Amino acid sequence: MIDRLCIVGIGLIGGSVARAARTRSLCREIVAVDQDVRALQRAEELGVIDWGLDETAEAAKGAEAVVIAAPVGRIEGIFEALKPVWSKRAFYTDVGSTKGSVVQAAERVFGRVPDNFVPAHPIAGRELSGVNAAVADLFADKRVILTPLATTDVRVLEQVRKFWQMLGAEVHDMGVAHHDHVLAATSHLPHIIAYALTHMLGRKDEKDEIFQYAAGGFKDFTRIASSDPGVWADICVANRSEILGFLHQFEAELQGFGQVLESGDREKMHEYFSEAKMARQRFLDQFKGKT
Repeated sequence: MIDRLCIVGIGLIGGSVARAARTRSLCREIVAVDQDVRALQRAEELGVIDWGLDETAEAAKGAEAVVIAAPVGRIEGIFEALKPVWSKRAFYTDVGSTKGSVVQAAERVFGRVPDNFVPAHPIAGRELSGVNAAVADLFADKRVILTPLATTDVRVLEQVRKFWQMLGAEVHDMGVAHHDHVLAATSHLPHIIAYALTHMLGRKDEKDEIFQYAAGGFKDFTRIASSDPGVWADICVANRSEILGFLHQFEAELQGFGQVLESGDREKMHEYFSEAKMARQRFLDQFKGKT
């Protein structure tokens, strides 16, 4: 059992880590740090944490496990704050949606990535944000990707792996660059598309009342456009080169379909839709129950 778990950033993910850890009796004490004092107060009121602080170093001092659950744009500043109290007796992990930027931030602050820091990314979330949305089962049967480096302490890697498994997750290892490439396609690009479509129709809605007549499919497709804008701005900046590559591919895909549509060739359209439907079914068959 962990004596003290420190969570840096008590929003949806950080709060869910705390709730899961408490529900599964993984630690004796949970302390959190956040720039938003109201979030800390709310977390205490809800019983998500035992107590909260607004100073990162003070909160992390003496902790056996530290989970950095802040937006990737803040990671470097958090490393700077943790540096004076960084302990070889603790393990450190994060939840960032990009891993290359996190590794680079660690290298800038410490000169090298500490061997007791294991970058991680839980593939779990909700369109809601904040500690009020935190749930104990957010990671249950979900994937968590670890991106250890060649210098990562094997013992610490196993500690972090067990930690996420005890939260209910299925843990996988992946290279840093490969993670950012894969997630650009499967997570970052879809969010951008949802934001872009909603942004476009939002401008039209003032005169065309489009949203008033939108069906359930529109609601389902654009659900992720309700995600935290600040978090996603940070993700896009951090992984922009990978995202841009897929964005250009998607533009070409749309143009290609536009040409088929313009031609009015029903058979080609049917074939196109059928191929896409089969591709999605392969995804559902392979990853049934996983997100």
